[in-house]
Amino acid sequence: MIRLLLVDDQKLVRTGFRMLLQSQPDLTVVAEAGDGAEAVEAARAHRLDVVLMDVRMPTVDGVTACRRIRALPDPPRVLVLTTFDLDEYAFSAIRAGASGFLLKDAPPEDLLAAIRVVHSGDSVVAPSTTRRLLERFAPYLPDGAPDAAGPADALTGREHEVLLLVARGRSNAEIAAELFVAETTVKSHVSRILTKLGLRDRVQIVVYAYQHGLVRAQ
Repeated sequence: MIRLLLVDDQKLVRTGFRMLLQSQPDLTVVAEAGDGAEAVEAARAHRLDVVLMDVRMPTVDGVTACRRIRALPDPPRVLVLTTFDLDEYAFSAIRAGASGFLLKDAPPEDLLAAIRVVHSGDSVVAPSTTRRLLERFAPYLPDGAPDAAGPADALTGREHEVLLLVARGRSNAEIAAELFVAETTVKSHVSRILTKLGLRDRVQIVVYAYQHGLVRAQ
């Protein structure tokens, strides 16, 4: 059973989400919160797997709440829900530790699939969406030292190739076809890249590549 926390300042929105989520045999909503401060307290009080986090809320916004929740011991994963595509807050939330983002008007089946993907430990942000987001908001990237640790020169030549392709929005299947290797081999390379660079998922690989100037927005 995947234990969920719903965070949104509109009760009607939370009610709609709850009805959908509770209809699934493997999902259960254990708590709700109306702002980021309540979300952090709920995350401390309950054993959670995934937090569905609104971004724009009073008192404490979703980005700040995401950062605080991810700093907790054994934290739940955070799926940010945004109203607008390419919202700069979504990018900030990913940097704050969110596993990805989804638009609030996404089809119900997409939301349910995203929750399960995030719970499995992967990123919910499609590679093409990640690329569009970073190309749009590349000017917001900081000039200072990035949060992610680990030098890219620790990678092998092939791992570096895979990193660049991930950063350019290629899926594992597309990378496999381009490099003439099996998709399972690509997955192994991605796993080693994450370990060597101290990153969490492929979203952070993309952020890392942009922050270090390995790829540039076109």
